[in-house]
Amino acid sequence: MNIDVNLIRAAKQGDTQSFTTLYEEVAPALYRTALYTLGNSYDAEDVVSETFMEAFHGLAKLRDENAFRPWIYKILSARCKRKIKEYIKGRQTFDIDSVLNLDDGENMGEKTLQRVDLLRALEQLSIQERQIVLLSVLEGYTTKEIAHILTCPHGTVSSKLYRALKKMRKTIEHEE
Repeated sequence: MNIDVNLIRAAKQGDTQSFTTLYEEVAPALYRTALYTLGNSYDAEDVVSETFMEAFHGLAKLRDENAFRPWIYKILSARCKRKIKEYIKGRQTFDIDSVLNLDDGENMGEKTLQRVDLLRALEQLSIQERQIVLLSVLEGYTTKEIAHILTCPHGTVSSKLYRALKKMRKTIEHEE
């Protein structure tokens, strides 16, 4: 979870190999968050790429190397929000089948059914609730760190996380 501060310092000074190593360390976690937030693998890949382009150009301005992860998640969050606005503008919807790459005749196993239930539960959440759950559950951030990333009060994050998880549990139990 922690990234070598020396690696970040070297990347800040223009060492492209260090930035590449940073990318390799952080990209899978950012992709997971983007995928679950957006529900589309192509858009998730695009958003992560855009996030790293923005991070590459703005890394020299990062004051605290220890804040790299929250900083890059802020960029990702902003990119995801922009993409969601595009969805709303284009009246696109979250398509679970395309996320799971399922064919109608495909035999789904127990894990796939659980994943479908989880994705449907996530779909019931607001954008911010989904981001909070994903940052907490998938990425292991504390509610204080999430509040910093999303620039909202700590109490708001805590209560939204509690309510979102409760809402998800209710949705999943209702599905069974």
